[in-house]
Amino acid sequence: MPEMVEPPGPPEPKTSDADRVHRGFWTKVRRTLGRVPFLDQAVAAYYCATDRATPGHVKALLLAAIAYFVVPADMIPDFIAGIGFVDDASVLAGAISSVRHHLKPQHHERARQTLARLRGEASGEADVA
Repeated sequence: MPEMVEPPGPPEPKTSDADRVHRGFWTKVRRTLGRVPFLDQAVAAYYCATDRATPGHVKALLLAAIAYFVVPADMIPDFIAGIGFVDDASVLAGAISSVRHHLKPQHHERARQTLARLRGEASGEADVA
């Protein structure tokens, strides 16, 4: 008698690369809070890359640099004390310097506010202005 095989269930929802970068970025920001000196620039770059007013080529460059920051397997593994984030910082700095005029004060201010809120959450403070 042939073996009964269950029909496959509904397909898993596909996750876009952008969704993976978005989730991975905020996970990495929370995990590296207080340990990565360029985190404010990374968050400002993220806000610039997700701003509707930012040109497509600028978004692409910044998202590529952010993806490099998010991906755990890169040139210098992040867990190496003292130098683990040097390559991430270099890639991000290069991307930012080439599109610096697209990073607006509101991107930097939003990054500052977001990091202050996350630091407050990490320290157990109920609400950070």
